Amino acid sequence: MDHSAYIEAAATTLGLKIAAEHKAGVAMYFGLAAGMAELLQGLPLTAADEPGNVFTPVSPRVDE
Repeated sequence: MDHSAYIEAAATTLGLKIAAEHKAGVAMYFGLAAGMAELLQGLPLTAADEPGNVFTPVSPRVDE
């Protein structure tokens, strides 16, 4: 799917300028994010499914 029209409209609305040489990369990563969102949209949720209310980051494990 070509997301370039949406990317252009969103960039204009937000006042962002995307250099011509960066547009292909932006479109590639936008497509990747859209694919991930599509996977998540297909998951069934129930009333018991709630997001976590606290995010606690952990340090990366350092191999000894």
